[in-house]
Amino acid sequence: MSLAELSWLALAAYAVHMLEEYMFDWRDWARAVIGLPVEWSDFYMTNAIVVVLGIVQAELAPTLAIAPLTFAALMLINATFFHVAPFLWTKGRFSPGLVTALILFYPIGIAIFLRAHAEGRLDIGSAILALIIGAILMAFPIVMLRLKSHPYFRQI
Repeated sequence: MSLAELSWLALAAYAVHMLEEYMFDWRDWARAVIGLPVEWSDFYMTNAIVVVLGIVQAELAPTLAIAPLTFAALMLINATFFHVAPFLWTKGRFSPGLVTALILFYPIGIAIFLRAHAEGRLDIGSAILALIIGAILMAFPIVMLRLKSHPYFRQI
């Protein structure tokens, strides 16, 4: 499978992941377990942006390998720090999105890195850059969620 094909598959996996999170009430889990002051509107907007990023990375995959590598890094970071780690920290409490993180995010995310390497489009610098950008993309909405409650950012 080509890097472009894997990139589209990554977007499809993210869509299934979002469905799992929604169906098993990720919002209430995020509030209770990781203390995020999140609303469903935040979930919808953030995931809409993930879909846009997923389309962009898949379109750019043939010419700009850092795009799918970054999306794969985002998937791996999401799986690790927002599903697997909380599952372990809470001694087995289900994390909405855990199943798709395990069966889709890890295999597809790793496959993207392996395919980019096989195509000669991955070096240590691009791997580190992808992980850094992926971490920033993962942190950005969380930071904004935390900041929006501060008086400076209130619009009333």
